[in-house]
Amino acid sequence: MPSDPSHPERSRPRRSPSGSSRRESGHQGAGDRRPPRALVNPDPARFAAVCLVSHVVDQRWTLEEAMRKEQAFVRLDGRDRGFAAHLTLATLRALGLVDAVLATKLAKPLPDSAHFAKALLRVGAAQLIEGLAPPHAAVGRSVDLAKFEATGRGFAGLINAVLRRIATEPLVRPHDRERVPALWWNRWRTAYGAEAADAIAESLSRQPALDLTTKGDPAAIAEAVDGIILPTGSIRLKETPSDVTTLPLWGEGNFWVQDAAAALPARLLAAKPDEKVLDMCAAPGGKTMQLAATGADVTALDLDAARINRVADNLARTSLTARLQVADARTVAAEPYFDAILLDAPCSATGTLRRNPEALWIKTPSDVARFAAVQIELVKAAAAALKPGGRLVYAVCSLEPEEADPAVAAALEAGLLIAPILPSEVPDLGRAVTDQGYLRILPHYWADRGGMDGFFVARFVRPL
Repeated sequence: MPSDPSHPERSRPRRSPSGSSRRESGHQGAGDRRPPRALVNPDPARFAAVCLVSHVVDQRWTLEEAMRKEQAFVRLDGRDRGFAAHLTLATLRALGLVDAVLATKLAKPLPDSAHFAKALLRVGAAQLIEGLAPPHAAVGRSVDLAKFEATGRGFAGLINAVLRRIATEPLVRPHDRERVPALWWNRWRTAYGAEAADAIAESLSRQPALDLTTKGDPAAIAEAVDGIILPTGSIRLKETPSDVTTLPLWGEGNFWVQDAAAALPARLLAAKPDEKVLDMCAAPGGKTMQLAATGADVTALDLDAARINRVADNLARTSLTARLQVADARTVAAEPYFDAILLDAPCSATGTLRRNPEALWIKTPSDVARFAAVQIELVKAAAAALKPGGRLVYAVCSLEPEEADPAVAAALEAGLLIAPILPSEVPDLGRAVTDQGYLRILPHYWADRGGMDGFFVARFVRPL
């Protein structure tokens, strides 16, 4: 397995995970009252990753929420924080596969209350199955952390034995579809077919690329950051930095991080200088910056004040301007006012499963239905705020048809007409253009280039 260059093993005395001591070979029971030998966290980065995984799986937190609240993660320095985030994301992207392997190694499941031990097993197993760390590090550090954490000490021997079995026995690797809950795979099979559902699940095996959107000509920036210009105009980095702010030219504010698929809705709106343009659900600001860069008169809304502050920070860094408002976009305007509206609606985010794999484990079909209801309200509000001849682009980073078809129907019922998206507008993505003129991007598209986020995009116009 590959080495672990982003988190070099510290040169401290440590017994081998296969050592024969009473404590390390699993004979220490839950009733053993001897104080643990390790009083200092033996691996803060891995410990933080275990805590984050537990928050997601056991408490159904989003990863963003967990990273904001878990102090074990917040206190890490930049390098360790990057490693902890990488390890957490990799574990969540492989979670279904990891659980399938663990089920073959455990005589019975761990108790429901053993949150830390279960998360520790998952993170340790993911390192072995996905080749994220050398076996001695994955096993040894997991055992060390079990002994360090009070709720894990009674499981140290079990964790040692299970992870050593995964490390040393031939691995019968489950199908990649095991990466995702059967619930979601079955939904995608119904919508797109079994082959596409398998390809979507397999896309979780790859770390997503880092894409940039630029204010102007991307050629000079692509050369400076060692990236390639994608057919749609985004820049894709050949290597992903641990800290994007270290990229050359970052301080000049001429580009920002934005997935290539996420950049398409604003491109398809084609805002013009001095047009009155509304970004209905603006945070964190990537699309707002795209619209502002056209010279349009942009109003950006978001329901959350903290999120609108992020938009303000991003605009300041890029020297772009927009009118920012904290408001419910469903009550945006009482009369037609805007020449163009971009509605990137809140959604289940199943299209961003490579970046937000926790969505597959914390969201349910009832969440999809809840989002769909809000999306319909937002579309109706957008239609009411659109001038005659005005354009609306509706987008969601969701793979679920329920978050596409009802919104389209609502737009048509509000008197808008479909403005078909043409294959020529999305170079090398013609397969994503539907017969109706919508854009349906799946995460495995452009697999040879590193894939992209899943999106649905529809464009409408209000008749004159």
